[in-house]
Order: sequence, then structure tokens, then C-alpha cells
Amino acid sequence: MPHTLSIAIVALNEEANLGRVLGSVRWADEIVVVDAGSTDRTCDIAREYGARVVIEPWRGYTAQKNYALELCTQDWILSLDADEEVSPELAEEIRGVLAGRSSFDGYAISRKNLFLGKWMRHGGFYPDPKLRLFRGGKAYSTGRDPHDRFEMKNGEHVGRLQGALIHHTYPTLTVYLEHMNRYSSVWNRVPGAVPQKFSINAIVLRPLATFIYNYFFRLGFLDGREGLLLHMYHAGYVSWKYAKGWEMGRNPGS
Repeated sequence: MPHTLSIAIVALNEEANLGRVLGSVRWADEIVVVDAGSTDRTCDIAREYGARVVIEPWRGYTAQKNYALELCTQDWILSLDADEEVSPELAEEIRGVLAGRSSFDGYAISRKNLFLGKWMRHGGFYPDPKLRLFRGGKAYSTGRDPHDRFEMKNGEHVGRLQGALIHHTYPTLTVYLEHMNRYSSVWNRVPGAVPQKFSINAIVLRPLATFIYNYFFRLGFLDGREGLLLHMYHAGYVSWKYAKGWEMGRNPGS
């Protein structure tokens, strides 16, 4: 007997993205959208696609996603970000899993990360496998905000699907820089975060090493101009994280 599928999405002001991801999973048995208080048309769009919308104040990346999992009622869960899209090839593979052709309780899925509209094939941004499909109750969200990830609760081995999630991540430089600015602040505000000492190693040398490793050794330069910008500004993000950690100790409450 075929199994059923829930889609779990957390959202906040995602009207520009939500229709795309929901359109790619209209065939699912249940769609759950946990909204953190959007002021745009996010909730209206979700309901237009038949989603069950639950309003929940923002708990943090990991906690919000775990809450969304708790609301899902079907056999399997596919957790998606609002700026992702399930490719037709991936959708067909998932249907195969639901049909009973499964020897695992969870599956990792490759992501095609787009930067300025271009698929980043190198520099560590592909295949970028993420555990996203799993039986209900078998996985949970963990990690340090904002870098959440899913893990199997009992450490089971996971399978691998060949189809890709298309990640429409950063369509413009402005969006990218805004996200990295916010993420570097969130990283320093999670429970347990401690002030950092001013460190040339962390603020200068580590970002430089990150750029050299990803751009040259992991062949990020093969992604052209977009690859150069992505790895240069990603190195900047690494620097911002540690500089803001120092600033937090220097100016408590900043």
C-alpha cells in the first residue's frame, strides 16, 4: 500500500518564493506551513495551494522546524525551505519511495544552489546533500542557528536520491549581503554564545583560508564571475561572525 507524504515549511514574508515551492509539491497528501507572522501575502498564497497554515512566533531556525515536524500527520515528511523547488526528477523518485521501494528511513537530497541566477557547481556548493525526506518521527532538526540541519534520531544510515532540490537562494547581491549580515548576528545571539577575543586568526586569516580553499582547491573559480563574488563575500561572512563576537563582548547588548 502506498505511503503518504507531508510537506513541512517554515516561512516569514516569503510571498516572492512560496508559490514556486508549493507548486512543485501540489501532489503531496499534506502541506504544513508554519508562519512566523508574515506581513505580506505569504499566508494567503499558502492557503491558495491548500496548505494548512499555523501561525507561530519565531522560535529560532531549529526549534521552528521541529515544531513544523510535530504538526505533520502523514507517513513520510519532506522538509523544504521556502526558496527551494522540487525538480520533476526528484518528485518522481520520492513517489517511488512512497510506493514502497524504500530500504531506508531517511534520504539525503542534493541541492542545486543558485547564486545571481547561476547554478554553483563547484566550491563546495554542489552536490550539497541534505537529509530532508524521512519517515515521521525518525528525524529532528539540530545545529547552531542559523545553520540548522536534520539528523536521524537513532543514527540510522540514510539513502541518497539522485534528483535535486533547486535552491533559489540569492537572486541579487543585495539579498545575499542582507542575509549574511543577519546570519552573522544570529550566530552570536544563540543561547550559549560567548563573546570572542579580538583575533587576527579568526577575523583575517580564517576568512582568507576559507576563500583560498573553496575558490582554488574546490574549484570555485570554474563558476566564473558569480563564483568569484560568492566566495569572496562568503569569506567576508566568516570574518563578520568573529568580529561581531568580539563586538558583543565590547558592547554588551549590541
